[in-house]
Amino acid sequence: MIVITNPSAISGEISIIDSLFEEGLSLLHIRKPDFSEIEMAQFIHQIKIEFRSKLVLHNHHELAEDFGITRIHFSEKDRKNGCEYPARFLKPCRYTTSIHSIEDFNALDNDFEYAFLSPVFKSISKEDYYPKENLFAALKSRTNHSTKCIALGGIYSENIKKTLINGFDDVALLGTIWDNENPVKQFKLCQQIAHSYLV
Repeated sequence: MIVITNPSAISGEISIIDSLFEEGLSLLHIRKPDFSEIEMAQFIHQIKIEFRSKLVLHNHHELAEDFGITRIHFSEKDRKNGCEYPARFLKPCRYTTSIHSIEDFNALDNDFEYAFLSPVFKSISKEDYYPKENLFAALKSRTNHSTKCIALGGIYSENIKKTLINGFDDVALLGTIWDNENPVKQFKLCQQIAHSYLV
């Protein structure tokens, strides 16, 4: 199970992040689109060093090497524009990306370990962001099995089971964590459900 940071800063965020990792979070995507390079560096610096290998950078990729981060995420726009394409990174890195249709997912090359396919449900964190098609039905047309397909958008405890039994390889959480009054407790609940279907 994957967690994506809230786009804007949240009170006590670093402490929550450390707690999520201590509870078994496997990967945290750092998506802070409005952060400057300096703000991003300061943010990463506050996260405990033992968790750096579990961080995935969405922007300011040039900071990865300085912090020993080996996971890079490319937005759909960056991927389609060939911006900072994986070949640019010389050291061994793992790459992920974002997708909004099964056709684009099937067309991905083998550079990408997994891709977020979204939105699966009505988004929790973005207003008026709904699925344009039934992605469970679309997933039946999947031909790309070398890249993991991760469900994103409107995922919370009550629909994780449905998501996983309908063909997604894993789920990514954003709104259900950061809009909750107890993010760590909510994470543990979602993690327990996900683990029961991923083993």
